Amino acid sequence: MDSSITAIVSILAVAVVAVILFLGLWNMFKGGEGSGNRSQMLMRARVIAQAVAIVVILGALFFFGRGAPPA
Repeated sequence: MDSSITAIVSILAVAVVAVILFLGLWNMFKGGEGSGNRSQMLMRARVIAQAVAIVVILGALFFFGRGAPPA
């Protein structure tokens, strides 16, 4: 796996989190019938997406990080 692919996947994971966050904010401001259930669903989706993004970023750092330079 190339580091550019890892960067793209990391950016996509963070973008998915941002989109879900903005959808939740939009739903909160819009209000209306059933917005509470939708807000809960979006919050759960955001938490899962954040967990996936953290795993992707930490995995990229673990497998492709350069580490400390030799002394």
